[in-house]
Amino acid sequence: MPKARRGQAYITMFLKHLSLVNYKNFDSITLDFDAVINCLVGDNGVGKTNILDAIYHLSFGKSYFNPVSTQNIKYDADFFLVEGEFEKEGKTEKIICSFKRGLKKVIKRNGKAYEKFSEHIGFLPLVIISPADRDLIIEGSETRRKFMDGVISQSDKVYLQTLIKYNKVLAQRNSLLKYFTANHTFDVDALDIYDQQLHSLGKAIFEKRIAFTQAFTPIFHEQYLHISNKSKEKIALTYESRLADQPLELLLKNSLEKDRALQYTSVGIHKDDLNFTIEGHPIKKFGSQGQQKSFLIALKLAQFHFIKEQAGTTPILLLDDIFDKLDETRVGQIVALVNNDSFGQLFISDTHADRTEKVVKSIRQSYKIFTL
Repeated sequence: MPKARRGQAYITMFLKHLSLVNYKNFDSITLDFDAVINCLVGDNGVGKTNILDAIYHLSFGKSYFNPVSTQNIKYDADFFLVEGEFEKEGKTEKIICSFKRGLKKVIKRNGKAYEKFSEHIGFLPLVIISPADRDLIIEGSETRRKFMDGVISQSDKVYLQTLIKYNKVLAQRNSLLKYFTANHTFDVDALDIYDQQLHSLGKAIFEKRIAFTQAFTPIFHEQYLHISNKSKEKIALTYESRLADQPLELLLKNSLEKDRALQYTSVGIHKDDLNFTIEGHPIKKFGSQGQQKSFLIALKLAQFHFIKEQAGTTPILLLDDIFDKLDETRVGQIVALVNNDSFGQLFISDTHADRTEKVVKSIRQSYKIFTL
C-alpha cells in the first residue's frame, strides 16, 4: 500500500458487530459496538480479554495469546466461529474465522474464502497493548523479530511474501542438512542452491528491516517522551544483524561445518534481534518495572502511528487491562488522543467500571460500556 502523506486523509474503519460461537469461554455472544470507544468491564476471568482476542483474530486470522487453533475452542465443543462486520471506507466488510477439529482453519471475506491467509494481513490493521507484551522484553530474540515482522507486514505485502519464501527455503535447507547426517552423505551443490536463495531473500528482508528501524525509532522516542512525562532517560532500540558485517552468502559458507554438525542453519536473518536499552544497558536487567511498562507502551503506540502512516489507514486499538500498566492520568492522556482524530476505534478492558467510565466521559466522545 502507498505511504500516506502528511495532511492526507486516512482511511477510517471500525468494527460494528461481533458474534462468537464456542470461542474460548463463550458458548455464544453477540455485541454491537460504538464507532469510537468501547469498554469491556467485569471481574477477572469473565472473558474481557477473550473478546479483544477475537477482534485480533478477525484482523490476523489467529489468536494473539494462543495461536494454536484447537486451544481456542471452548472445552466441550469441536469448533469455534468468530464473525465480525466492519465498516471501511463506507463499505461493509464481513469477516469470518472458523475452525473445526481435524480440519483446516478458514478465513472468509464477504463469503469468499482466502486461498492464502497472508492475503488478509494488513486489510484490517490493528494494534493491541496487553500485559502479555512484557514477553518482548523478557523472552528471546524470536519474540522481538515477530514484532518487527508483524509491524512491517501490515503495510508491506512484498515484505510478508519475501519472509514466507525465506522461511520455506530455510526449512528446506534444514531438512537437507538432517538428511545428509542421517544418510552419511553430503552434496555441496545441492546446498548451494538453497544458499543462493537465502542470500537473495535475506538481503531484501535485511534492507527493509534497516529502513523500518530508521523510520520507527523517532516515532518510538516521541511516544516514550509522552508516556514517561518527558523523562530524560536515554532509551534506544537497535536492530542487530550479522548481515551488517558480511553478506549472507559468505556467512553461510563460513558456517557450513557448524551447520552440518548442528543439522540446522545457524546464521541468517532468522537470527536477528531488536535490542532494547536504557542508558546504554539492557532494559530487561537495568530498567525498573515502571520504565519497562513505559517502554512497552511507547513501543506499541509507535507501532500504531507507524502502521497508520505507512498504510494510510487508522488501525483499531485494543487496550487490554491498560490500568495494570499505567495510572489513571496516563490512561486518560492516551484515551484523550481520540479527540484530535489521531486514533480511530478504541477497545478498553478493565475490572473497574467506574474508573473506566470516568476516563472516557472526560473526553466527551461517544462510547459504550459492556458489563460481562
